[in-house]
Amino acid sequence: MNALARIAAPRNGSLLNNASLAGAISTCSPHGPFAPIALKSIRWNSSNSRWKQRQGSDYYAQQAKVRGLKSRAAFKLLEMDSKYKLFRRGQTVIDLGYAPGSWSQVAFDRTKPNGRIIGIDIIPAQPPKGVSTIQGNFLAPNVQQLVKDYLVEFAQRQSPSTRAVESEEEEVGITERQSYIDAERAESVESEHQENDGRLVDIVLSDMSEPWVQTTGFSSNTLSNPYIRMMNTSGMAFRDHAGSMDLCLAALQFASDTLKSGGHFVCKFYQGAEDHDLELKLRKMFAKVHREKPDSSRSESRESFFVALRRKGDVTLTL
Repeated sequence: MNALARIAAPRNGSLLNNASLAGAISTCSPHGPFAPIALKSIRWNSSNSRWKQRQGSDYYAQQAKVRGLKSRAAFKLLEMDSKYKLFRRGQTVIDLGYAPGSWSQVAFDRTKPNGRIIGIDIIPAQPPKGVSTIQGNFLAPNVQQLVKDYLVEFAQRQSPSTRAVESEEEEVGITERQSYIDAERAESVESEHQENDGRLVDIVLSDMSEPWVQTTGFSSNTLSNPYIRMMNTSGMAFRDHAGSMDLCLAALQFASDTLKSGGHFVCKFYQGAEDHDLELKLRKMFAKVHREKPDSSRSESRESFFVALRRKGDVTLTL
C-alpha cells in the first residue's frame, strides 16, 4: 500500500523521487494498472530526457545531423536567406551569440570563397570551419572595441595599396612604380573607408540569448558542448521578452556603428509589448523591416525574428 500511495501522489516532475518509483515498479506487477503511470512519471522527472526525446523525433534536428550542421537553428537562417537574399560572396558578417555555430556555418557557406565571418559569444565553443571567433561578453565595451579594431585591421590588410606594399617588400630588389589603375583603386578604397567612418560590416546577425548562470561543469575542458550553459528560456514570458529586448538593442547599436550603407540586420527576439518600439527604431534605420517566424522555429516557442534590409547611410542610432 505504501508503494501504491507513492505512485498515486501528485506528479509534476520535481515532486517525484526516482528511487521510490523504482521500488514501486519492482513491487507492483509490470502489467498492473499503475505501471504505465509510474513509467510515464519517470520520463516527466527529467527535462533532459524530454529534450532528447523531442530532438530524436524532430525533422530539423535530424536534418542538421545529416548535413553536419551544429544545430537545427541553421534552418531558420536558411529560410530567411532564401526569402530575402541576405548573403553574397565576399561579405563580412558578424554573428552575435554564435555558439554552437550553425548560423556561422550558413554565413560561411553563402559568402565563400572570400567571405569573413566573425562570431562572438560568452560561451566557449569550437569555432566552425573558416570562422574567426572571440569569446567574451558582447555587452562589455572592451569586447565590442576589440571586434571593431579587428575589422579595421583586416580591412587594411585587404586594401590594394597594402597588398602592393607587402608584395614589394617580398620581392627584394624590384622597385616598380604603382600603375594608374592601382592608384585609383587605392584612392577609392580609402575614400570608401572614410565615407563609411569605420562601417566595414555587410551583415549583423544576432541570435543571442542570456545563458544560465553556470553551476556545474567547471572541471570540463571541452569546447564542443556549449549546451551546458545555453539558455532554454526561463518559462516566464516577460523575463524572456525583456532580456531579448536588451540584447537586440545592444546588437542594433553595434550595427549602427559598424554596418555599411545597404547592409542587413537580423535579430532574434521573444514577443512582447516592447518589440513594437524596437521595430520603430529599425524602420528609421533600414529601408525595409520584416517580422519572421520561420517554419523551422517551434510552434510553441515565442521567438520571432526581425529582418531589417538595406541600412540607410545617413541614419545613425543613439540609444
